[in-house]
Amino acid sequence: MAIGAGLAARGEFSASCRTEMAAQCGEVVTLQLGPFSNCVGAHWWNLQDSLMSLQSRDGRETAQLCSDVTYRHGETLSGRDTYTPRLIAVDRKGGVASLPVLGFLYEERETKCATPAWTGNLSTHQEEPPETGPLQAELSVGEGEKLRGGDGVAAGGEGLVGAPGATRRDLHHERRGNVWSDFLQTNLHPKSLCVVSQYSHGGSGTEGPEAFGQGEALFREAAYGEELEDRLHFFTEECDYLQGFHIVCDLHSGFSGGGAKVAELLHDEYPGRGILSWGTYPVPPADRDLHKDMYQLLNCIMGIVHLSNHSSLFCPLTLNSSLGRRPGPPVALTHLLYDAESQYHSSAVLALTLDTLTAPYRTAPSRLSMVQLADALNFSGRKVMTAASSLPFPLESSSSLADAFQSYVGTPPWTCLSGCGGPQVSGGSTCFSQSVVLRGVREAQHIRPLPRGTRPPSALHTCGTSDEILQRYLQTVSPGAVSLASVLQPPCTLGPTFPQFFSPHVTREGFTAETPLSPPTAVDSIPALAALQASRALGPMLLGLSKEVREIDVRRGQSFLNAGVEEGQLQEALEELRDLAQCYSPAQDSEGDSD
Repeated sequence: MAIGAGLAARGEFSASCRTEMAAQCGEVVTLQLGPFSNCVGAHWWNLQDSLMSLQSRDGRETAQLCSDVTYRHGETLSGRDTYTPRLIAVDRKGGVASLPVLGFLYEERETKCATPAWTGNLSTHQEEPPETGPLQAELSVGEGEKLRGGDGVAAGGEGLVGAPGATRRDLHHERRGNVWSDFLQTNLHPKSLCVVSQYSHGGSGTEGPEAFGQGEALFREAAYGEELEDRLHFFTEECDYLQGFHIVCDLHSGFSGGGAKVAELLHDEYPGRGILSWGTYPVPPADRDLHKDMYQLLNCIMGIVHLSNHSSLFCPLTLNSSLGRRPGPPVALTHLLYDAESQYHSSAVLALTLDTLTAPYRTAPSRLSMVQLADALNFSGRKVMTAASSLPFPLESSSSLADAFQSYVGTPPWTCLSGCGGPQVSGGSTCFSQSVVLRGVREAQHIRPLPRGTRPPSALHTCGTSDEILQRYLQTVSPGAVSLASVLQPPCTLGPTFPQFFSPHVTREGFTAETPLSPPTAVDSIPALAALQASRALGPMLLGLSKEVREIDVRRGQSFLNAGVEEGQLQEALEELRDLAQCYSPAQDSEGDSD
């Protein structure tokens, strides 16, 4: 599974590639639980891998984003240096397709082909491996050729991720991966993959876990609970300065219970560390099961309450307009022509957002830690956040940053991706606090000097730096809100497994054009704008979820209660949900402003 042009794509990293900035970055361990969260995670690791590959090719030794925050250095039994995600990924049996549980990287051919010491009769029992997914088949290169040989880069830069301007393979959306491992281009450490054998991905066996209580019970079992702790200790004990943890878990399934149990464990075992939890929720199929809808609503509510209780911050991530049983139409994104029901597509959108939102504490030198970010955003009990993004950020190649923001003084360019109804409207501050990240805008476009004697078109054009422009813009659209502004140079670099679902108005570098390109071009990178907000829209959204549960007959979901959640616990969660909603109501404004 050698994909991508860089060393990191193969999980290998020469010691000469390590930078002094690594010592200034606090490490983060990521946990992914559930099929859809792993789809988001696969795209997210691919984005990080593609950026590292670009930096390696261009010789950029001092990039703002420090990969050592989320990646770790290691060594195989044969002494080969490796560079793999600091990750624990939990999924059902069959959910990882052809990806070995121990990964590819640490598989030593000499060991694999060695003559066994046993001289007696041998009996072999072999299960046929799953078929290679269409994306993997497209991207795979014969062993010993190009990407697996030498330094991992084909001569002349003719890798699958070519140098700027090179032809790139077009992976059509019809040839999407069946599971997340079909489009994962990064090798994993043997400690990373955790397969839950009693649940399976489609086919034969029991799909699930279906209910919140089943996911909770999973990590109460010694087999999985102790295994998880062992893997956590492996990744955390080698850290010089552990910032905290990412939990990315499916909010709609029983894995929300698993994520809540993991958050509780981390909260108890690693006090003082940041825990940022992300609840992923795919767009349901048109012919969805109404009975399953009720389960998903209950899982969602239990997940929001319990994950926010034990996390520094919790944020839902979805392309649904609502988290309720009637999710409404998927959100419309101006420059993306995505297939909402394709988890390959929808997870890619959410991964771009996640990659941008987490950038502030992945920089070198670090601007602020994960804990500092959470403390700045979370006050007056507002631990639930919304995510919003603009992908790509609408900027023409000939425009300046001030020009771009001036076009959106009335309504911000971002769209909410947390089930709060899509685009945000103007009219006073829409949030209490926010962290907004802009990345990928060329330095030449930050400030455009005006001709002598020309009056600045707006206050934004009087700013001296890109950081000042973004901060001034946030003060304009969110007056009174606590706003953290971050401007970073690296764009979102798209690898060969990223879907080409951009409109014809997007150029190869991700800039927008007034007229459609003819013919349309493959997009290699995009500028992005994303906001993590304590949004006022959360109040009505959380109250709406509580109201939905009260309108249904919970006894119809008796099997949900039998799976480990007592009716009293559900009622308690509903009370906590209403308390959370009150934190975002207008009555809390004066209290929040005085903190």
